Amino acid sequence: MHHAQPQHPIDKRHLRERHLRERHLRERPLRKLGPALAGIAALLWVSSWAPLASATEASGSSASDARVQNTVLRPNFAGHWEQDYARSDRWDDELYRAVNELQREAVVRHQRGDGGPWVLGNARRQARSVMAKARLADMITRQGGFEIIQTRDQVRIERADDAPLICSTRSDRQETFTSVHGRESCAWERRQLLFEVELPEGVTIQHRFSLDPGGEALSVLTRVSSQGAPPFDLRQFYLRYDKSAESFRCVQTLSRGQVCSTEDTGAGVPR
Repeated sequence: MHHAQPQHPIDKRHLRERHLRERHLRERPLRKLGPALAGIAALLWVSSWAPLASATEASGSSASDARVQNTVLRPNFAGHWEQDYARSDRWDDELYRAVNELQREAVVRHQRGDGGPWVLGNARRQARSVMAKARLADMITRQGGFEIIQTRDQVRIERADDAPLICSTRSDRQETFTSVHGRESCAWERRQLLFEVELPEGVTIQHRFSLDPGGEALSVLTRVSSQGAPPFDLRQFYLRYDKSAESFRCVQTLSRGQVCSTEDTGAGVPR
């Protein structure tokens, strides 16, 4: 005669401690940026900056929502991705181009007498704001690669040393996190996946993911914007690769920095 094994009661204290530990791990990468972002926030005319905890799981949808979302076809972002440094923007090059454009437009307006005597001073203030945005864009886009896990219901972007980006495949805009420090949301715009962080000081950070027609290259457009000055854009390109079949060979160049390309290791067939 077999006796049923006694069931152990659920240790609620243990579950709470594990939840708090996992939340701390999600917040830790952004906390590291806090001291460096203090100076950047001052240049953007904000009084303070607090890290925004990222990416809680999207809330479950109702049965009717599930039936609707299952009919929506989404691009297949799933896989391992490594940055294509040769095609990706360099933040300092983009900053130089943006500041030159501001100065050129200011000189033209000044020569036409358009905008009054403050046009040149205003251009200098806008240039300082763009410089701060460029530094911020560089800090938040330093991942050399990431893994995307995609199901019929969800896309999860796992980033090294940073919190994951998570979005449902539903058609409506989804608020994934909100607090006194700001709000994080995601949305699908046709075949592009958009993540947006809005800070209470008026600074907005966007990451826009889009696939090329062949599905083997991915572009991520990061935009940092604020009121009263032009936004700063930084576009990076990534290549899909089979982690078990290929390795990446990187070389340091004078013109483009580190440039990586794939090489077959013989363990499988390159994608």
